[in-house]
Amino acid sequence: MFDKLVKLNCYSRNKVLQKLASNLLEKFYCCEIHCTEIDKSVLFAHHARGCTIVASKICENVVIFQNVTIGSNMKFNKINSEWENVGNPIICKNVVIADGAKILGPIIIGENSVIAAGAIVTKDMPAYSIIYGVNRFKSKDANYDLLFNSNMIDFKKNIEANNKLIEKFNKKNDVRPNVV
Repeated sequence: MFDKLVKLNCYSRNKVLQKLASNLLEKFYCCEIHCTEIDKSVLFAHHARGCTIVASKICENVVIFQNVTIGSNMKFNKINSEWENVGNPIICKNVVIADGAKILGPIIIGENSVIAAGAIVTKDMPAYSIIYGVNRFKSKDANYDLLFNSNMIDFKKNIEANNKLIEKFNKKNDVRPNVV
């Protein structure tokens, strides 16, 4: 249902269907998606729960996790009676945006970048970057994908890794296993 609502919301020319899909996305998934341009390949992890996405353009193969905000960072100049810093971000191709990131203002996020969980971005960022903290970045190692790859890990392997970590924790803290 989520994917159908996104398609209607983002690509339908029928304004009534578009508005209905927008309302249902907000009601069922607590997300708002309004972009001037958004590529059909954009993926929303966890059904975009808690996201507010208002962008100028989101390019192909972008992945957006939950609780992400993409929007404006404008201010009103009372002396000139004009809005300043008007516009919304452009997210270039192959960008991964992790949980809780905030991308604000008329800025451009360079291709093949990863925006870390909780990052706040209000300035242009170069391609092939790991973006973290407040407007900080470092070069991304081209040999690694962070957070997302279309060849995702087998769920069972993830559970095995979790169980090993729990076992290590329990031994270190002398905790007896919790048997259900």
